[in-house]
Amino acid sequence: MRKVGLFEAKQKLSELVERAARGERIGITRRGKLIASIGPVPSEKADLQKIFAEFEMIRKRSKKIPGVTVKSLIEEGRM
Repeated sequence: MRKVGLFEAKQKLSELVERAARGERIGITRRGKLIASIGPVPSEKADLQKIFAEFEMIRKRSKKIPGVTVKSLIEEGRM
């Protein structure tokens, strides 16, 4: 992570945002102490793929109960 001072960050904000958009993480310091960072936004597509993969893993691990269906559970909750 490249670090820049707060004054420099204010002067070069547009440039730093462009670099972050390309994937670089940039730390912002005040008096030598890291106070903030900017970086790329995670890809929503990658996050959705991860979520669906986790659902699939849970589905495969779950045990099925003979004679119990989602429909029967829904109907049971309605009564």
